[in-house]
Amino acid sequence: MTLLAARPESPPTPPPRARRRKRRFGDLVRYRWLFVLMLPGVLYFALFRFWPMYGARIAFKNYIPFLGIDGSEWVGLTHFREFLSNPDFPRLLENTLIVAGLSLFIAFPLTIVLALLLNELRLQVLKRTVQTLVYIPHFLSWTVVVSITALLFAIGNGPLWTFFGWILGTDANMLADPDWFRPLILMQEVWKNTGWGTIIFLAALAGVDQEQYEAAIIDGAGRWQRVWHITLPSIMPTIVVLLILQTGQILNTGFEQIYLMSNALNRTVADVFDTYVYFAGIEQGAYSYATAVGLFKAIVGLVLIFGTNWLAKRFNQQGIF
Repeated sequence: MTLLAARPESPPTPPPRARRRKRRFGDLVRYRWLFVLMLPGVLYFALFRFWPMYGARIAFKNYIPFLGIDGSEWVGLTHFREFLSNPDFPRLLENTLIVAGLSLFIAFPLTIVLALLLNELRLQVLKRTVQTLVYIPHFLSWTVVVSITALLFAIGNGPLWTFFGWILGTDANMLADPDWFRPLILMQEVWKNTGWGTIIFLAALAGVDQEQYEAAIIDGAGRWQRVWHITLPSIMPTIVVLLILQTGQILNTGFEQIYLMSNALNRTVADVFDTYVYFAGIEQGAYSYATAVGLFKAIVGLVLIFGTNWLAKRFNQQGIF
């Protein structure tokens, strides 16, 4: 009679929760340097995005600095009702929507067009040169951009003032004329940010399968047909995502550019929500009222993001969530 060799007993299997905890710890050790690289971004959002939400409570209080946030009187939605019933609200809303609409419906499509044009360049030296030239304005501050605009449109000797005056037959002060405020804002926006905005679209275009272009060429498709039927559908998810994010920022027209371009003569069309928050909060000291205006902008932006994301899903496009 043979004796069977005794099998060594296997160690007990740890419970699922312990296995998950061990796996997470192993991932933390394995990718520790990636977490270190992520830390500055996390700290930025924690300090400058989430922590200020604590102070947003003053929108619902009659904030007095000497009493502090907790000691100030709770007034509920009083500041919101005051803002919505303010006679300046329709004018501020109109000015903000027009400036944002120019950026959304003109500057944003021009970014896509420029990316498509750059993608069609086959001479790499020329392509890199053009890309560098259109990227450079993004790194200039709005103070520098407005200063350049003031020199170009200076009365009497500004090159663009002379050119447009000769074309349109006018000698108006374009920097102070309300009719010229929005075109100047749009020209600055296009010149400064259009080239930089092409980076994301060029990255998306780099992932397009080149075999599709080769098959289209064999089938006799022209360049325009290849762009329309292959390139645009391939980058459509990127366009939709950026459009959703851009729509959420529709009430954030940018304070610095508008503030530097505005003056006493064009104030009727230059006042937007961002500059109104500055005048009400900083110059007049209405901190609670200004916070209510800023919170109103944030709520509207959040609603627009959810709305455009839902609309994109309805048209079978990929949203952001």
